[in-house]
Amino acid sequence: MIDRAADSPPRDPILRVVPRPADINANGHIFGGWVLSQMDIAGGIVAGREAQGAVATVAIETMEFIAPILLRDIISIYAHIERRGRTSLAIRLEVVATRDRGENEVKVTEGVFTFVALDANHRPRPLPPV
Repeated sequence: MIDRAADSPPRDPILRVVPRPADINANGHIFGGWVLSQMDIAGGIVAGREAQGAVATVAIETMEFIAPILLRDIISIYAHIERRGRTSLAIRLEVVATRDRGENEVKVTEGVFTFVALDANHRPRPLPPV
């Protein structure tokens, strides 16, 4: 079970998704590539809002698989901006699996994805002022 500090503000997931049977590997767990894809989608939502336009993933700085994702898990992806550069954003993503009909929450993965803001020619552009 995830232990949230009493003084931490409540937060809403950027993305909530349920894996499908086609997403299972030979071990009965969800493919790592599937969860990376979901994290990239969630990070892109946050980065696109902040950039006020198109963004592209340019790097995954860190990635840690902590626990497997199981077929009946409900996956929630939380995100926040960790760093803001001139044209890029580093977004920290945390994936939490809700299991056992909502009885347990398990942090399964986290990572930092870097996105760059793109102009109409798909070239890096400055982020809007804060």
